[in-house]
Amino acid sequence: MSGETDWDDVWELARAVLENGAPLNLTDETRALLLRVAQEVAISKQDAEDALRSLPAATTMLREINRRIHDGSWRLTDARNQAKKLREEGDFDGAQQVMRDVLSVEVVPHYREQAKIALENLAGLAQVHATGRLNPNLHDRQQLAALSLRAQRGHTLELTDDLRALLRRTAPTAAISDTETEEALRSPEGAEALMGMILSRFRESERRFLDSMYQMTSLRDSGDLEGARQQMRDVLAVEIVPQYRRMAEEQLRGLDRLLPGGDWIGC
Repeated sequence: MSGETDWDDVWELARAVLENGAPLNLTDETRALLLRVAQEVAISKQDAEDALRSLPAATTMLREINRRIHDGSWRLTDARNQAKKLREEGDFDGAQQVMRDVLSVEVVPHYREQAKIALENLAGLAQVHATGRLNPNLHDRQQLAALSLRAQRGHTLELTDDLRALLRRTAPTAAISDTETEEALRSPEGAEALMGMILSRFRESERRFLDSMYQMTSLRDSGDLEGARQQMRDVLAVEIVPQYRRMAEEQLRGLDRLLPGGDWIGC
């Protein structure tokens, strides 16, 4: 994939031509763009070159390129959301099937690669859930979630050196002190409770942040910048998870730049 910029440029071109009725001007630059992106969405070079010989065919190809990018993005996003829900419920087979369904119809190489990576990760997490053994190549919190589900289903939690190290890495990301962590690591029961605390804090923080983002965006778009800023201040007043504090702070800084006298004014 040559870069997101090319796809953004195609999206802008498609909006201008297909939605707003602007003429498709086949300059050398536009031809080169369409030829590059056509191959990235699995249209052969020969087919793309043939299409670029006439304006109607080029317009049809632009429509097909735009459709493949849009449909593939929507399909992958929807599949990831479904797979995440199933994974969190412990249905690893169902989560993997969602990604296999994507691969059965997707033609865009970039989206296929992303689906394959997701499928491999899900297969790895299924193994963690089935065996209790950690995989150094998988996401830390996702492995904790798989182990937590395993423990909830009656399997004994084995407090290995790898699990101790994983909990020591992830506990600070949930604002849990070293003292609390070491106390919990004295027993499998304590480790299980620590896992639950880490996962719970991230779930609550994610929900809080997403809810506030929705409200913030609505207020910002309606012109109520102060109300939008207050949404992020409210998050910061209660948030303890460092990742979500940083995200709220970044959003607040962005809103500050929209105020009169901010960095964006006059740019």
